[in-house]
Amino acid sequence: MVAETCDIDFARYGVLTQPGEREIGFYLPDTFAMLPFVSALEPLRAANRLSGKPLYSWKLLGTGSAQAFANNGMPFKLDGNLNDMSQGRLSRLIVCGPHEPHQFDDPKALRALRQWAKRGTQIGSLDSGSHLLADADLIKQRRCTIHWENQPGMREAFPGVNVTAELFEIDDDLFTCAGGTAALDMMLALIKQDHGKLLALQLAELFISSGNRLATDPQRRSIVERSGIYHPGLVTCIELMETNVEQPLGTSELAEMIDVSSRQLERLFRTYLHTTPTLYYQQLRLKAGYELLRQTTMSVLEVASASGFSSSDYFSRRFRVQFGISPTQARKRISTS
Repeated sequence: MVAETCDIDFARYGVLTQPGEREIGFYLPDTFAMLPFVSALEPLRAANRLSGKPLYSWKLLGTGSAQAFANNGMPFKLDGNLNDMSQGRLSRLIVCGPHEPHQFDDPKALRALRQWAKRGTQIGSLDSGSHLLADADLIKQRRCTIHWENQPGMREAFPGVNVTAELFEIDDDLFTCAGGTAALDMMLALIKQDHGKLLALQLAELFISSGNRLATDPQRRSIVERSGIYHPGLVTCIELMETNVEQPLGTSELAEMIDVSSRQLERLFRTYLHTTPTLYYQQLRLKAGYELLRQTTMSVLEVASASGFSSSDYFSRRFRVQFGISPTQARKRISTS
């Protein structure tokens, strides 16, 4: 995408004016995230420059408008329409996820994604784009990943989809990443597949990246890094809580699983976190409920159940204590923000 009136020779920087060996399409719905988009596009340009070959060209695609807006408000001029199947062959089509994927409502775009897949185009996504691929029924039995903030909503919306917590997934002809700088890691892996390890390493060095982050590396910092807690038993207990939200474990059960007494566990929480295991666990589940209200259209009763509360009334009371508003008010606030 080069301004028609610009006198700069962008070809010297790796921007092609003709289709490259592989043409990559980027679908940009409004409110797409800027960082993963740039992290995915820039390695393509740099691969052309470093290799001195026309390896990659790209098109920015939308569905009807002449431009798309990132979630920071920046506009991007589009090169074509996603629904236009006559614009030539795409080697890969990358869906850049919108800020609130559960509110995405464009059946024509989903149908176009299916049509591109039927034509043999390799389909992938950045950030929350996996949600759109699942909506289009393009994931099926393959693995996918999504940004850690969107994982609870994705799993609730598509219980049959194998959603992992990886940085990126390349499963057969489907590729997805968690967003952010994970897009760079995924593109380096794809470029390595296409053109070898040496070029991928050169690109990593160019972008001041280690180039050795694996797909299986965690998206988030560890509990130790996030909380500053170094007691191994307490860290393990918090991990158990975070992975057992819908069906909470009892305090005695947690204590047994980390080989301490219930009294010792209570003491650990008071010493390191200034609270009780029960209250800490409840606050964690309420935060999970808030995320489900933000990410899904589930009813308050469904959110309460998915957050480990047997009663929606009790969930609502505790939610109001935690956040100062009711679940219904929180959803209204989220939808208008």
